[in-house]
Amino acid sequence: MDLTRSELIRRLVLNSICDDFENVDQIILRDVTKDSAKFGLTIERSDVVDGLAGLIEDGLAKAYILSGTGGNPFSGELDCIPPMDLVEENFKTYFYITKEGKELLLSNDIWWSADDED
Repeated sequence: MDLTRSELIRRLVLNSICDDFENVDQIILRDVTKDSAKFGLTIERSDVVDGLAGLIEDGLAKAYILSGTGGNPFSGELDCIPPMDLVEENFKTYFYITKEGKELLLSNDIWWSADDED
């Protein structure tokens, strides 16, 4: 299965957010950078943000503002990706895969031939 660079980044981002709410600067960028190196790619933060924006636009991921006050984490759902030009210092913006995103991720795992460690 041949994926474009952009689609590979989107799949790596989905993989990073498939089991928990994740923040770009805390987890997603680190995961995608590490995994993309297995494909010989160098990924920048802007690549991850662009990938997330496309995933949200396509209904495959959602953005959330999470607070430490408990309650339902889904109550802070955002309609779109907020401005992500700067590295977040307070880690309030998180992303999570949707049902449709999980279906896409699981629909064909041939693309993930580099997953030899986990």
